[in-house]
Amino acid sequence: MSGTAPQFSDEAFLAGFQNLLPTGPIWPRDGDAVQTQVYAALVKGYTRNAAAGIALIADLFPATAVDMLDEWEATLGLPDPCAGPEPTVALRQAQVTARFIAGGGQSIAYFVNFAKTLGYDITITQFAPSRFGRPFGGSFGGTNWAFTWQINAPQFTVATFNFGTGHFGDPFASWGNTVLQCELQRIAPAHTIILFNYNS
Repeated sequence: MSGTAPQFSDEAFLAGFQNLLPTGPIWPRDGDAVQTQVYAALVKGYTRNAAAGIALIADLFPATAVDMLDEWEATLGLPDPCAGPEPTVALRQAQVTARFIAGGGQSIAYFVNFAKTLGYDITITQFAPSRFGRPFGGSFGGTNWAFTWQINAPQFTVATFNFGTGHFGDPFASWGNTVLQCELQRIAPAHTIILFNYNS
């Protein structure tokens, strides 16, 4: 069983219409018959509606939404200035998906997975304040280091255009970490301090 919805052509709808007609000489099926030409004009609307229905299935999911992407964004508080004035469709879908599936959390795994959904591969470094019993030679920090964590990411995360999944009007490549910074600062616990390290 195929996992894709069937896509019917004008010819398939026309054949379906004609199969519903009674038989007899006043119900011709010839291609040049007036009835056939009238039905051929009518079925174009059915073909368009069927294609729109199939597209609606994709639009129900944030990762593949196109026509309903604006509604997904409005529901989730997007777009935001972080994505720039003309974000790509893929970036918009990634932001919608990340916000939609974000169930909340404060673990390293949660933030790493959230960034992965946005399209960024990161690691997180945690710190600790200086205290007695630690070896000499390490960094010396105050109590704020207990609430500080560092995001390690590539200096440039490149999002490339993929034929078949890309959308008309999107650039062949885009890069930057602005969305990563904005989204992580938005969901970070209020008492924490985030550092961003792009040397990794």
